[in-house]
Amino acid sequence: MSAPTANSYSIGGAELPVFDNRVAFAETLIELATNDERIVAVVNDSVGSSNLTKFRDLFPDRLINVGIAEQNMVGVGAGLANAGMIPFVCAAGPFLTGRATEQVKADVAYSSVPVILCGMSPGMAYGELGPTHHSVEDFSWMRALPGLDIVVPVDDPQTRKAVRWAAEAKRPMYMRVGRHKVPNVTTDANGWSLGKWDSLTGVGVPGSASAAVDVTIVATGTQVSRALGAVEILKAKGVSASVLNANFIAPLDLESLLAAATNSRAIVTAEEANVAGGLGAAVASAMVQFPAAARKPMAIVGLSEWAPTNSTDGLLEHFGLTAEGIAHSALEVLARG
Repeated sequence: MSAPTANSYSIGGAELPVFDNRVAFAETLIELATNDERIVAVVNDSVGSSNLTKFRDLFPDRLINVGIAEQNMVGVGAGLANAGMIPFVCAAGPFLTGRATEQVKADVAYSSVPVILCGMSPGMAYGELGPTHHSVEDFSWMRALPGLDIVVPVDDPQTRKAVRWAAEAKRPMYMRVGRHKVPNVTTDANGWSLGKWDSLTGVGVPGSASAAVDVTIVATGTQVSRALGAVEILKAKGVSASVLNANFIAPLDLESLLAAATNSRAIVTAEEANVAGGLGAAVASAMVQFPAAARKPMAIVGLSEWAPTNSTDGLLEHFGLTAEGIAHSALEVLARG
């Protein structure tokens, strides 16, 4: 495994080009808006960082910039949805979920209003801007709200599918739209439906959650490509592994998780988020309710302390959110089991 660069990421000796998912997001939103005048964008003085400059230029009457007023922004989005529009409410993840939690709770989730809340540049994508700009608590906060989907498309193809699905689904949801460049690990052949995860054994290679392996890695967002790198590292050590791409944090794909837990010796989760209430916590709380045969040793890879100021890749390495770090956690949990 080589370290990622600005333009590529190496998995199993193959150098893969990397992409900013905000580009796929914006291009798909423009495509939808061209054919449906109900598509609108609401932002908090974040046109550029949400990659919506071209959308604004093409549809000036359908981009509403409320300024640095996230609570108002969510309320405006809810009002537009109640009026029959399809609002994509876009803001940097920490400010959308942190400053406007009450409005997300009352105006969107509790009221079951179909607003698409888009947390832009989530995780530690704003690395050098420090802890105020790290969006690592969002899973924990948003998971506490019943009826709110949490959607994490992993790459360019899935981002395009997720945006199209979101416009049609008419459901309250929070969608992470990544800024940190990642390789494409899925293809157009991979399906997309509510609460259904992908099982992968390699880049673009579908797997099966019911296939017997030593360890299943349940990863989300930036960690899916790194989990696939971990599969290659573990293979070289004689350990079999597969990856579940948790593109939905809520609802969880309990069917795939149960199958994987039943057919694995251990489970490892990996997320660019705080482990208190995130993906790992969700998987652990589900697994303790499974039949005894599916309750396996588990490791949760993520953040458990404040993330410092550093480059995004430096922060991911600091917290073991790398192929090597995930593989190390897998070997440790297997040794325990």
